[in-house]
Amino acid sequence: MSKVGMTNILELDIICESDSYSKCSHMYEVSFANTDMQYKDFFRRYLYENRPCVVRGPVTESWKSANEWVADNKPNFAYICRKFGNVTVPVANCDEKYYNVQKIRDIQLCDYLKYWQDYNSKCHSDLPCLYLKDWHFTQDFPEENIYRVPNYFASDWLNEYYSARTSIKDDYRFVYMGPKGSWTPLHADVFTSFSWSVNICGRKRWLLFPPGEEVCLQDRFGKLAYDATAPELNDEKIYPRYKELCNCEEIIQEPGEAIFIPSGWHHQVWNLEDTISINHNWINGCNIKTMWTSLKGNLMAVKKEVEDCKDMEGWNEHCQLMLQAMFGMNYEEFYSFLTAIGERRLDALRDNKPLLLFGNWQLGRNHLLFDLMQVKKILIAFLKDTDTLNLNIFKNLDDQPELMKEFDHYFL
Repeated sequence: MSKVGMTNILELDIICESDSYSKCSHMYEVSFANTDMQYKDFFRRYLYENRPCVVRGPVTESWKSANEWVADNKPNFAYICRKFGNVTVPVANCDEKYYNVQKIRDIQLCDYLKYWQDYNSKCHSDLPCLYLKDWHFTQDFPEENIYRVPNYFASDWLNEYYSARTSIKDDYRFVYMGPKGSWTPLHADVFTSFSWSVNICGRKRWLLFPPGEEVCLQDRFGKLAYDATAPELNDEKIYPRYKELCNCEEIIQEPGEAIFIPSGWHHQVWNLEDTISINHNWINGCNIKTMWTSLKGNLMAVKKEVEDCKDMEGWNEHCQLMLQAMFGMNYEEFYSFLTAIGERRLDALRDNKPLLLFGNWQLGRNHLLFDLMQVKKILIAFLKDTDTLNLNIFKNLDDQPELMKEFDHYFL
């Protein structure tokens, strides 16, 4: 292995149930870390404990996007339009509510950038406030290495899995860009995942709500508020539990800073200036149990929704189709996801080599063992689950018991 490769290994001591580090649900305060913090310390303090954090330091210093997409601390409209302007991007209208999200349409990037400049020149009047969100930039321009995943966020099972698929291309890696005043309504992230966001330029305001606080932001029908700052939340007839809200963190994220949003933390975000950011949703061994719990909860909601059709033929399979549409993943794909992650780590251990991740970061042996331990725990729970047993998803997966046996080889 090269000397450079050795310096990029993500080291980690094995963490288990009896370790002195444990998830602390009462730790709500957002803290700050510097980029010189060791990976294993960041892992234990923030990822494993599911605590939010802002990372300060030279996060974007060497990023191509930070150097070429920005001029005088503002978006370089001319360069971005010239380089990428012909691509179609999703744009949300921040002034138009569509159910409980903002209405989205696809337009050409060059047209959006022209709108943005017009919007600024007219001092944000006469034109709607539009926000480019969830642009799968890496899918559109795979050859453009515009950023490097910070090492703290490199153990990313979700994008590892989707990037390796050849049948359907998908990922959870996004570019966001929008003018001052553009915003994202209150929400928790897909799959109850982690997320990280780095400002290439501009500043953001974040409101963060720890898991459990969202019930105080639900109306009397259980529907989550669209805007956590709306005056109507004070109306007890509409939001009966709002006055019980006791934990809310506000963060101003500066240019070049990374923010880590843990699983299950609801949040709302505003751009305080013209802003461009890189964002990922991600899962790893620290929050895979949360994802599994969320998957089960969403299936329960689906089954309740179509309970009157329970006697129909193929009802369980139909529920899985609905789960896929609503949650973005069903039981069969979740199993495929878990086994793909497990197999890659077993391959690395068999070869006695680190596992290569995004940005040339590598997982060392202890981290591989930690990941395998978490995969095994969830697989055991998954295989015993009643809803799993009601499905015939393993008929072509006869090697499943062998996978579990090999896991045991590393832990017995």
